[in-house]
This record gives sequence, C-alpha cells and structure tokens, in this order.
Amino acid sequence: MKLNPFTPTQQVTGPTDNVVIVGAGLGGLSAAMHLAAAGRTVTVLEREDIPGGRAGRLSVPTADGSFEFDTGPTVLTMPDLIADCFNALGENMSDWLTLEPVKPLYRSFYPDGSVLDVHSNTDEMTEEIRNVIGPDEAAGYRRYVDFVTELYRYEMKDFIDRNIDSPLDLLTPNLARLAAIGGFRRLAPKVEEYLKDPRTQRVFSFQSMYAGLSPYDALAIYAVIAYMDSVAGVFAPKGGMHAVPKAMAQAAAAHGVTFRYGVEVAHVDRVGGRATAVITTEGERIPADVVVLNPDVPVAFRDLLGIEPWSIRRLKYSPSCFLFLAGSSAKYSSIAHHNIHFGKKWRGVFDDIIRDQKLMSDPSVLVTNPTYSDRSLAPEGKEVYYVLFPTPNLDADIDWVKEGPRYRDEVCRVLEERGYRDFTSSIEVENVTTPLDWQQRGMERGAPFASSHTFGQTGPFRPGNLWGQNIVFTGSGTRPGVGVPMVLISGRLAAERITGPVSARN
Repeated sequence: MKLNPFTPTQQVTGPTDNVVIVGAGLGGLSAAMHLAAAGRTVTVLEREDIPGGRAGRLSVPTADGSFEFDTGPTVLTMPDLIADCFNALGENMSDWLTLEPVKPLYRSFYPDGSVLDVHSNTDEMTEEIRNVIGPDEAAGYRRYVDFVTELYRYEMKDFIDRNIDSPLDLLTPNLARLAAIGGFRRLAPKVEEYLKDPRTQRVFSFQSMYAGLSPYDALAIYAVIAYMDSVAGVFAPKGGMHAVPKAMAQAAAAHGVTFRYGVEVAHVDRVGGRATAVITTEGERIPADVVVLNPDVPVAFRDLLGIEPWSIRRLKYSPSCFLFLAGSSAKYSSIAHHNIHFGKKWRGVFDDIIRDQKLMSDPSVLVTNPTYSDRSLAPEGKEVYYVLFPTPNLDADIDWVKEGPRYRDEVCRVLEERGYRDFTSSIEVENVTTPLDWQQRGMERGAPFASSHTFGQTGPFRPGNLWGQNIVFTGSGTRPGVGVPMVLISGRLAAERITGPVSARN
C-alpha cells in the first residue's frame, strides 16, 4: 500500500486471489459481484440464513398464507446501480429481478388536510403542484429540479462514485461549480430559494433525515438525495425489497461466488497490519488474501479487529427509528405505496429527535403499503404495513425495554388519528423493532442510518474503506455513505481497492 495519504490510488498490497467477505448485505453482495467479475475467488460468510443484511425478510405464516415483511429499507431508487452489479457479471438485471416504477413516488398528507402526490416526471409534478398549491410554486419547482440535477451531475463522478483518500482529492473543477450554485449552503434556506410553500419545502427536504441531519443543519449538497428519488424515480421489486439481495446472491453464486450461511465470524486473524484469515465462532479458520468487512464499521473494528481507532470513537450517529410491521385485514383507499404524514411541526421534529434527544411531540411518519404494488406479499385480502417513526438513537436517555410497548400503542393511536381507521383492531400479526433491537442486530448506537453526514463525517472525513494492508470495508458506515444507492456504490469501490479501478482493468 502506498503510504502517502494524499495519493488517490491506495490499494491492497500482496496477493488478492482469495477474498473472504464477512456479511451478505447489499454492500458485501455488490463487492462480491464485482470481485467475481474481476476473476477473484470469493467466499461470503453470513451469520443469517439468507442474504440481505439490513435488507432482510420476516415471513409470518398464517392459516390463510404468509405475510412477507421487509425489515430494512423500503424505498428503492437508482436501479441502474443494481444493474451495474449484474452487468459486471455479463448478466441482465431483468433476467434475475423485476422492478416496477412506483406511482406516485410518495403521497404526502398535511395537517391542513391537503394531499400532494410526488411524481418523477417533471411535467406531471409541475401540474400537481399547480393544482394543489399554485402556478408560482410550480414554476419554483421546475427551477429546483434544475438545481438538484446540476448537483447530481457535479457530485456523482467526483465526490460519490470514486475512492477518495485525501481532502485534496476534492480539488476538482466540480468543487468550484458546487460552491457557485450554493451546494455548501444550508439545505433548508437553499430549498426556500425555489419553494415558498411549507408543503413542498417539506417533501423535497425530508430526505436529509436519511443522512442523519435536520434540513436546517445539512448542507445543500444533500439535496442530491431528493434528486435520486423525487426526480430519478422510486421502484418496487416484485417480491419486496428483499428480492434485490436475493437476486444478487443468486447471480453471484452462478458466477462462482461461494455463500456460507449461518456462519458467524468471531474475529479476523492478523499479522501486523495484514489479515491472514477469519475465525468463526465455531473455531474454524478460513484463510484469506483479502478480507472485506460488511458489518457496521465501528462494530467491525471493535468486535472483529479488536481495536477502536480515534477516528471511529469520535463519530456522531444518525437518529434511529421505531419500526412497526403489521399484517392487517384493513385496507385504506386513500393511501399509495409510500405515504408521508407530516405533523403540524416541522423544525420541531428535528429539534425533538436530534437536539433534545426525545421522542417526537408531533410526529411526522412514513407508512409504506407494499401490498399496494405486490399482492403476493400477504394472504388474499390482507395488507402489509411498514410504519416508521423517527426516534433518537441510544445516546438518548430512553429505556426501550419499558418504552417499547407503550410507544407501540402510541404509534397505533397516531395512525388512527391520521386517518387509519380501526388500525389497531385490524392487526393480525405484528413485529416491532426499537433502537435497542437495531443495536442488537449490529448497528452502533441503534442507528440503522449509521454515522451522520456532518461535514466532518463526509467524503474523505468519513471512515475510509481501506485499513492496514488488506482489510477493506463496505456498507453505509464507510464511503460514500448511507442509503441503498450509496451502499451499492460502496461495494464496487471496495472491490476497486482490491482490483484497481474498473477503467484500469478494461
């Protein structure tokens, strides 16, 4: 490995033929596919019985059939990044996975009773805003689309879709372009330059929560997340979100990747700065030329490498969430696939969760109804609901053992108040995930969105994906960051630390 920290092409040194990947999350699967495409021998060790990591699956059988729940992300954007993994293997994604566009992308409900559907088609969205709010706001929306499209063009190649080793790597012409269009201003004021109505401001800035920040604190560059879903589109995989990692694992296995499920890694054997093998909890030693770690980065350092560098100890984490999964006999004709119910407060939501470390006093919530698009996910005549309430992470003084059952009832009460009539009495099966549960599943501070994207935890300041001579990280805790698109990219970037950039291999 080149030791000069300002060299932008740091790579694994020594032999790289035999790669062991710990974890079959989306990042690990992406890395496996790209490594197999480059001719490496790849073994993936996964402690669960299925692939997916956070994009897992909970199946609850009943007398009438099975309720199929996704246990992690439900919003899928940028499908070209999934296709890129299949293309690397010479495969067409459509032969393994069926994706259907979600229409509308979101249905947003406001406390004044108004409803705004979000569409990826700019003309269609312009007309929606014109009808619900007015022509001036519609014109502002079109200017906002131009802005986030520019952001995406300037950010993607230079700052997201490549390995970065030093702040000096950011010194490109696109950095000046981002500064010129206001990318380093705060997000909320930047959005307000284009959108004057609180309803559009909310629906085009709530995505900063994915980055662990309030739109009043996040940089405007994070409006690129709004581009990824609100402009580029949202998709629903047939079979639910878990169909994505399932298809990726099947394609990787068809191209020689070995998957071993139900195998938990206890630690990584090292000689100096070089990994030599991974040791399972059963005591098996699996030799490796390179080790790729997909668990949450701080957990991987502490539990598998036995160290906790200062760069990891210093991290601040995103908010968490309370996830309520319900199989129900109730159907609501007024909702769409993805639904956002905004409370009266907006800034107050972020103050409660992030600043004051307490539960929302006036909740804004996401309700996904996967059976809106795919009836196969529930028994005939039944529905699946995925209800997400943002909460503080485990840094807050909340005892989730005691609070969990009470908050479950509060979630049901709020939903019924927001129009989900008889929601509680219609539940047939349910499952709850609290911040404490997220932590027990391996997410530091119970934060499924990993470390937050403050300026000091973004780009070259985020935990790097190469450590020592031959240990590589992938997933949301490393670069480029949080979200399904970023995690898929992180897998390819991890592979490139081992094989060199794709362009250099072609």
